[in-house]
Amino acid sequence: MGGRDKGLLVWKDKPLIAHVQAIVRPFTDDLIISCNRNAARYRAYADQLVEDSQKDFPGPLAGVLAGVSVAHHPWLLVLACDAPNIDAALIKAMLEARPTTGAALMIQQAGQWQPMFSLIPTALLPQLNQAWDEGERSLLRALLKHELVALTCVSDDLRLSNFNTPEWLVGNH
Repeated sequence: MGGRDKGLLVWKDKPLIAHVQAIVRPFTDDLIISCNRNAARYRAYADQLVEDSQKDFPGPLAGVLAGVSVAHHPWLLVLACDAPNIDAALIKAMLEARPTTGAALMIQQAGQWQPMFSLIPTALLPQLNQAWDEGERSLLRALLKHELVALTCVSDDLRLSNFNTPEWLVGNH
């Protein structure tokens, strides 16, 4: 994306993050956004801002670690900022499917895990930190080392569409 901050790109007259925040806000009083730049602009959408412990943008696992470490509740709902088509029904389904075993929950679409649509127990922080310390940088691989429950979505579920190209932003107006 040419180094642009995806969450702040405008779609339907609002930054992508505003679409996600509007859906998630009714479900939490502790909305955490992981951002490594543009904190002043993200502040309007969050209760807490966190940033990666390393400045080289090491990926979603770093952001999840930062979020889990400050979360006020026993679960962290992980969502991509560039998935503005999520809806309340999807969030409700994830919360209702929350495991009682201490496992994480992750959306599975067409047999593929979608780590940026996860519900992670904050009790997994030590194990996630250990994975990080051992060199793991993939959120998916870190979570696959633990019990994981799937919430299955159909392959063409548009709620899981994320913005990865300029064409998507223009074509989905």
